[in-house]
Amino acid sequence: MDCNVAENINILAKFLGTRDIDVLNQEELFERYGIHQADVMVLFGGSIVEGGDVLASGIKNFVAKKYIIVGGAGHTTDTLRQVVHLEYPDIETTELSEAEIFQKYIKHVYGCKADYLETKSTNCGNNITYLLDLLKENNISFKSIILSQDASMQRRMAAGLKKYVNNDVTIINYATYCASVISCGEELCYTENIHGMWMIERYVNLLMGEIPRLSDDTNGYGPNGKNYIAHVDIPEHVKIAFAELKMVFGSETREANPLYASKVIKK
Repeated sequence: MDCNVAENINILAKFLGTRDIDVLNQEELFERYGIHQADVMVLFGGSIVEGGDVLASGIKNFVAKKYIIVGGAGHTTDTLRQVVHLEYPDIETTELSEAEIFQKYIKHVYGCKADYLETKSTNCGNNITYLLDLLKENNISFKSIILSQDASMQRRMAAGLKKYVNNDVTIINYATYCASVISCGEELCYTENIHGMWMIERYVNLLMGEIPRLSDDTNGYGPNGKNYIAHVDIPEHVKIAFAELKMVFGSETREANPLYASKVIKK
């Protein structure tokens, strides 16, 4: 596999998988933001299993006042169910939402738990709106919030929240992993093991599917398109990397699955 392919994948990964702090602890929060705790930390269930490890780390390090797991059933749920049950047969995952699976996982492995679960959302859009509903229903006000999502979707998740909150809310990104790939002969390989990581083909497909979504044009999710998220600036080198990858992998990027679309309530 051409080394340029691996380099371009890593360019997309670095852009999409935002981490605003290097380590999830109080010292980093204070150094970067002048706070020892965020008001809320949220894990989104679209993540690989590593997301549970990250949330548990946050809880153990007291990085937030409240912890929430968000996620019903969507395009990543079946994979999460299979991976967790295979690794931990004691955890029955059949029919469980992503939030319930992660709650059981961190209880089983780390002996900790989130304060609240949101179990009905099906996509990144209503992950955010249902999260905001849950916060409002439980009278949880916030001026700072840590978001942890699968690295492929982290930037879009933050842009989704930014659409709904005031500018005085500090959004702190902490993607659930940082992956890089290298060329291994005719194949691509990860440079390190990440807990529950996607197969390479799935990972590349997830990354490729994000750039059209983040594009603020007629077909994208920004204000000039479907208006699901706040405007995102995509740097030129990221656009070039995406264009070069399209020449290798074709234009087949992950399409939104209508099964997991937000339901429109007719008045």
